[in-house]
Amino acid sequence: MKSLKEQILESVRQDLVEIESALADNLKPYLPLVSHVAKYIMFSGGKRIRPLLMVLSARLCGYKGNYDKTLSVVFEYLHAATLLHDDLVDGADIRRGNPVAHSIWGNPATVLVGDFLLARSIAIAAQTHSVPIIDILANTTAQMSEGEIHQMLHRGDLAVEEADYMEVIRRKTAYLIQAACQVGALLAEAPGGQVQALADYGHHLGIAFQMADDLLDYTADTRVIGKTIGADLREGKLTLPVIYALDRATMEDRRRLETIIQDMVAVTEGRREEVPLSPNGQLLRDVDAKDADFETVLGLIKKYGGIAYTRERAQKHIELAKKCLNTFSTSKPRGLLEQLADYVLVRNV
Repeated sequence: MKSLKEQILESVRQDLVEIESALADNLKPYLPLVSHVAKYIMFSGGKRIRPLLMVLSARLCGYKGNYDKTLSVVFEYLHAATLLHDDLVDGADIRRGNPVAHSIWGNPATVLVGDFLLARSIAIAAQTHSVPIIDILANTTAQMSEGEIHQMLHRGDLAVEEADYMEVIRRKTAYLIQAACQVGALLAEAPGGQVQALADYGHHLGIAFQMADDLLDYTADTRVIGKTIGADLREGKLTLPVIYALDRATMEDRRRLETIIQDMVAVTEGRREEVPLSPNGQLLRDVDAKDADFETVLGLIKKYGGIAYTRERAQKHIELAKKCLNTFSTSKPRGLLEQLADYVLVRNV
């Protein structure tokens, strides 16, 4: 039997070919450097889920025009812009198995190319002459920025709560996926009920998508996902698996988790002076032992059910997303949107 991924890819193969073509055709930078950096981040393994969701949402609502692929690239441009900026803010080393862009072209060029992609997105959207579509994209961009700021303010905060985590992923991830589905419906000039149903579908899908992504940080293989396992934790980003474990751990285990996390973050940020020292000035914790420390953290997360809880929460949002599609009659686009929802939690990248 074909895997779910293979079934989906077989059904949308031509759409993906046309989306890839539109991504390159609509970039249109004036300077070669912009093209080099933009193509480096966009054509290095992205799944195109966001533009595909927009195309399928428009089709579900009966769209028959020829601007869907062009408009869909907006969501990949916006996503790529956030990756360029986030990697720089986070001090990341690897993205999709490759060195991050700012390590090759430098910080100024990377920031400015991200800005170009944001501006290009608005220019493409403006060609629809649809104020609601432009409004959604402008609001989404603002929400994504606020989500990143919210996360930055809570970096390394061991008292962060699940509500804070949900606010961050809602803004950073769910808003863009929600917008892709909503804009697809608006492009098709669908009635309000259908627009809202697809917006709700995208919202729940986006929440589940980010939860599944956060699970990969603890369960996947670096060679598969293309980034360092445990990178979020080392950068001081406390996601749901560890938040849940910290909240339920015994006092002794919580102290142990907190100490390891604080030390891992200090080492990652190069602030060796913040790692506890012995009286003779030697590190009490070997900075090269951070992989072993991560395994200890992972063991405690599993012990207190952090991974199982996160998977359960993601599954609930997947079910809610699929339920939102009940507004629509059975069709191939609806079936594909349902399959994409199921795929979110079984993917390994």
